[in-house]
Amino acid sequence: MTDELDGVRDHYRATGLTERLKTVLAALGPEDQLLTPQQLGAVDQFHTRGLAATAELAQLAGIAAGMSVLDVGSGVGGPARFLAATHGCLVTGVDLSEPFVDAARYLTERTGQSGQLSFQIASALGLPFDDGRFDVVLLQHVAMNISDRARLYSEIRRVLKPGGRFATFDVVSVIGEPHYPLPWARTPATSFLLTAEATGETIEPAGFRVLAWQDDTETAKAWFAQLRASGPPPSPNLGVVMGPDFAELSTNLGRNLMQGRLGVLTAVFEAV
Repeated sequence: MTDELDGVRDHYRATGLTERLKTVLAALGPEDQLLTPQQLGAVDQFHTRGLAATAELAQLAGIAAGMSVLDVGSGVGGPARFLAATHGCLVTGVDLSEPFVDAARYLTERTGQSGQLSFQIASALGLPFDDGRFDVVLLQHVAMNISDRARLYSEIRRVLKPGGRFATFDVVSVIGEPHYPLPWARTPATSFLLTAEATGETIEPAGFRVLAWQDDTETAKAWFAQLRASGPPPSPNLGVVMGPDFAELSTNLGRNLMQGRLGVLTAVFEAV
């Protein structure tokens, strides 16, 4: 397990990330000028369909003002900032990558949201919270990096209040081996895909019942087709976070979706 976690950390190492973000964000205004979560959407939404997917998942999960939300695998904090700004909830983010957590804190200062948000370094397999602390747990494009799914979903259930909701938006296996490199794994060594069916069969025994289940593969394919038709991405983009090969990683994800090797699952569960 340690080797697996080390491999995932290496993939998301992002050395010097905060300084790179400071440099590219200078184009949006001076350091003391507050930015909106929407302005940061091109660099801080590290999942298919970006802000739109986060907004839809939040609506399905019933996130509302005053709720306590945990974002597992929070990256540089984009979904957390968007949710706090649009729903008035209190969001805690955890991520395995120290540079990502540092960048999340910096970007949250830039949006003036530090009072609503907190970020810390932690593994999804050992969440540093008391039982029953959160109303909602989000998991967006994270499970693909985790082999011990039973432990992952049990930890999520542990920190949820009874009747709380677990919302997941992840890439799933469909048929055949995907083409690498991909946004979450440059080789198969840190990629642990399940089919949508196997995902559900692993989540429910952890103490959940299904509230919503959507195959969003076609929507994701349409999004990738639109990106391709639009030409090179605007600057800044996620290459700032993941490095100069991010265009290849993203293109391969779209290619795998188009070829039917991968799919996208959106689901919401209630803790029972």
